[in-house]
Amino acid sequence: MTGVSRRGVVGGGIAAGLAAGAFVAGRATADEPATAAVEADTYAFRGEHQAGIVTPAQDRLHFAAFDVTTASRAQLIALLKAWTEAADRMTRGLPAGEIGPTEGSVNLPPDDTGEAIGLTAGGLTITFGFGPSLFRDADGKDRFGIADRQPKALRTLPHFPGDVLDPEKSYGDLCVQACADDPQVAVHAIRNLARIGFGTVAVRWSQLGFGRTSTTSTQQSTPRNLFGFKDGTANIKSQETADVEKHVWVAPGADAGAEWLAGGSYLVARRFNMNIEIWDRQTLGDQEDFVGRTKDTGAPLSGGTEFTEPDFSMPGSNGPVIAKDAHVRLVHPDFNNGVRMLRRGYNFVDGSNPIGGLDAGLFFIAYVTDPDTHFIPVQNAMAKSDAMMEYLKVTGSALFAVPPGVAAGEYVGQSLFTS
Repeated sequence: MTGVSRRGVVGGGIAAGLAAGAFVAGRATADEPATAAVEADTYAFRGEHQAGIVTPAQDRLHFAAFDVTTASRAQLIALLKAWTEAADRMTRGLPAGEIGPTEGSVNLPPDDTGEAIGLTAGGLTITFGFGPSLFRDADGKDRFGIADRQPKALRTLPHFPGDVLDPEKSYGDLCVQACADDPQVAVHAIRNLARIGFGTVAVRWSQLGFGRTSTTSTQQSTPRNLFGFKDGTANIKSQETADVEKHVWVAPGADAGAEWLAGGSYLVARRFNMNIEIWDRQTLGDQEDFVGRTKDTGAPLSGGTEFTEPDFSMPGSNGPVIAKDAHVRLVHPDFNNGVRMLRRGYNFVDGSNPIGGLDAGLFFIAYVTDPDTHFIPVQNAMAKSDAMMEYLKVTGSALFAVPPGVAAGEYVGQSLFTS
């Protein structure tokens, strides 16, 4: 029996999504080049690069890390093939399986869980990554005959100052990032991939996110984080094609032992718990000094508008007007050898902690061409000197290699497993 669309959306690319039913979101500022952002209802799963990286950041996230429970290379490859087909279908607005949630035999489980029946595609993107433990186990043993292809930069991230890592919220053999403009669509994607993977993988940890904290398109307005400040003003935008090539994608020849990763990227995931209640008791002036921007417009304290370049040399009454330990200074490319990241973070609120405070913060996601040059030095500088770190605690951490895009007839990561 052929599959029937559960969402009534036709086509697999951005143009098809616009035809099927686009919406207008966001607002422009004087420094933004457009007056509105047009988002697509569907994004193509297959292409040169995986979707969900330079794709305009959606509003909702369901991120999951998996442990591979099988020792069989063949079973792992079979899973990646099954995941590829299911992801391709779900991002086109189809059920995860060809039969669907309601049309199969009453004596068998459905091949789609059904909670997305009647929903639109919601701009769903599904992005896959491979962790360092997929290549070698804790004893250094080659797990699936791919250890000699492990990228040099793919390893457990170092322990940074301010890290209080929970192993149950860190690491993983595989990761899946599902982003959408409808939370149920994102949850449906992860739920079905986990269902398909039963017996081959097990969920190690997962994270729900809401309210994107970064902008990946010049047509999106800058969002705010849970500290109330605009976040991601200087983030790489998809329209900055030269910077995307330089700072996001892995270039051919960058790692001779891992040429399969060319056209892919590295995904850094960090779970920043915010000390919300303590932050909320700080004065507005102190909050702005810690960040280095105004809370109202997001303009740097040196003046101008949100997108004005900060003047770090401008004097104030007690040193530079933007303090040397201000967040905007510590992470600025001028003080980090010119490197930039493409961030796709999300807010999270996971109830309350044991002492009654909010278990809330920023689920930080960044895509970089090389974590050794583009993330680790910046994180070290921030962890050691950033005034905001007094109000942050990192409880989760992971690094994944994100394969390049999937061509027709291929499965995600195929070049890793073939000569």
